[in-house]
Amino acid sequence: MNDTAARKAPQAVSIDTIMPGEMARRAELSGVQRASMDPLTILVLSLVGGAFVAFGAIFSTTVSAGAGGLPFGIAKLLSGTVFSVGLVMVVVAGAELFTGNNLIVMAWASGKVTTSSLLLNWLLTFVGNCAGAMATAGLMLCTTQYTFGSGAVGLAALTTANSKAALAFVPALALGIMCNALVCLAAWMCYSARTAVDRVALIILPVAAFAAAGFEHSIANAYFIPMGLLIKATAPDSFWLSIGKTAADFPALSWSGFVGNLVPVAIGNIIGGALLVAAVYWFVYLRNPGRGAPTAPTR
Repeated sequence: MNDTAARKAPQAVSIDTIMPGEMARRAELSGVQRASMDPLTILVLSLVGGAFVAFGAIFSTTVSAGAGGLPFGIAKLLSGTVFSVGLVMVVVAGAELFTGNNLIVMAWASGKVTTSSLLLNWLLTFVGNCAGAMATAGLMLCTTQYTFGSGAVGLAALTTANSKAALAFVPALALGIMCNALVCLAAWMCYSARTAVDRVALIILPVAAFAAAGFEHSIANAYFIPMGLLIKATAPDSFWLSIGKTAADFPALSWSGFVGNLVPVAIGNIIGGALLVAAVYWFVYLRNPGRGAPTAPTR
């Protein structure tokens, strides 16, 4: 068969499952690509990523509003499932997310990403994500959507924010570890996907699991807690009358409470994603130096 005939011949389409070894190589390559982006691009995509996670939080808050008549687990399942839209948009539409970028550790451990590049990526994505989420909270305040349902949406937002701000350091740290183990497992499994539909299907359950279980996601909290703070500070008397509460009923909700939540949760997210997922899969599939990897850059 000549070259022209070969090019015209039907090509076989592989539908074989992408196995974890190949997933690890894909994750490693993705880490190199993410760490090598210019800082401005990382920052802009991180702003978008923070807004996407905020969209999931908005959806979750709205669904949970007035759901007190449902069994606790069912209400949490519903709100957790819809929260997954945030990570779906990050993965499918394209954005940078601090928690998911903990997987860059796989490329770093292989010597393909320098320590400075890794830390710069984490810093830019964390700052950009928080800024995008908080800006979305400010925009949502302007919509007065928190008054919908006779104030039920705002009450749900306040209750969620107050409970997060009230967490002590150790529980917040542990909840952050559990959260990002699941988020990074969702991102890890996406390396086995061949289509956008595959990615969506792989994301929903792990993200729904962490949200329904009440685990703590630092970027989501950069929307949840500021949204509660803004409502507490600016809501008119008519809103407080409609929900039968006052600002004093949410005592933990303060900017110091926000920082006190964000710090341990972010540390926990790094432990859960970088150590419990990225480091484990690097050790299992990529630690063999005989793979023909390029010379490691100077750290």
